[in-house]
Amino acid sequence: MLNIDLTGRRALVAGVADDGGFGFAIAKALAEAGASVVVGTWPPALNIFLNLLERGKMDESRRLSSGKLLEFEKIYPLDAVFDTYDAMPEELRSSKRYKDVGDCSIDGLAQRLVADFGEQPLDIVVHSLANGPEVKKPLLETSRSGYLAAVSASAYSLVAMVARLGPLMRKGGAFSSLTYMASERVIAGYGGGMSSAKAALESDTRLLAFEAGRKWGVRVNTVSAGPFASRAASAIGIIEKMVDYVGKNAPLTDHLTADEVGVTTAFLCSPLASAITGSTVYVDKGFHTMGMAVEP
Repeated sequence: MLNIDLTGRRALVAGVADDGGFGFAIAKALAEAGASVVVGTWPPALNIFLNLLERGKMDESRRLSSGKLLEFEKIYPLDAVFDTYDAMPEELRSSKRYKDVGDCSIDGLAQRLVADFGEQPLDIVVHSLANGPEVKKPLLETSRSGYLAAVSASAYSLVAMVARLGPLMRKGGAFSSLTYMASERVIAGYGGGMSSAKAALESDTRLLAFEAGRKWGVRVNTVSAGPFASRAASAIGIIEKMVDYVGKNAPLTDHLTADEVGVTTAFLCSPLASAITGSTVYVDKGFHTMGMAVEP
């Protein structure tokens, strides 16, 4: 039997704040394959996430096929909009949700990883991060600040993470991120510059694969997942409509599950995918192949 075996490898999944999204499903799939998992959580969501874990509210979703519960080696605060602690505005650093978490920048995360696990603590990094403060606005109505915020949080954060964490990766390391086909086709209602951010993410994936591959020997891929009605995706405002449309028009009509995205990402980060880099891998029931709707 050909199995995904990540025994002895450590994965960082950035962007886990509950058990309902792709980030959690990816973390669980990596753990099922034998990896130890650390996560990065946005500071405003950190206490809620920790409370859910401590009170056992996520125990059922954390259960692995072995019967054991998914355990996180570490849960770090992470705001990937900031490369360094000094780049964070003082009013944010001293705010209620940030003042007690310390350095939650990308550099701060890197320093904590080295302090906790040594000079090369990582084998896998998953970027499950996206935010568009004006996602419900048409592009023509999106402000410059809203557009740049979407690109910063959703695309440049990958560049910054590869640049800072690449040197911390062990031989055969792999990065993976999550994108969406709005990068290449019009999805009316998915606005605020998010389509531009996803296009940038995919373009950056190709260039990072070359540069980081030559520099550190690591791979960089992205998974283009179909629409999924997670709590985070509810911010789009039309996610249920998107899921329904794909279900009616994709080659495979059953709705996408988070687990399907999780296992694909685990494969891409495993030695089984050692020759795959710079790729956008579609996990969307084949919807990206369609050129004409079956049902309006």
